[in-house]
Amino acid sequence: MAGKGKEPTFEEALKGLESVVARLESGEAPLEESIRLFEEGMRLSEACRKRLDEADRKIELLLRKPGGVARETEDEGDLLGKEE
Repeated sequence: MAGKGKEPTFEEALKGLESVVARLESGEAPLEESIRLFEEGMRLSEACRKRLDEADRKIELLLRKPGGVARETEDEGDLLGKEE
């Protein structure tokens, strides 16, 4: 995982979250450790959400042109429920 003070990459956070979930699901962790793991899982979940939101914003910016949103393909129109 990333060092202290540095946000983990999406992949690092997801791997850490998977590890936390596996440990909690095993049922072997004592109560205090389970609470600590839950807190860590929440932090990692937030890091994943933040990275996904950033990626979504970047994609939105890439799709935009000075006059508005770039013309979508036929498949995108179908996904968005638009008729040609």
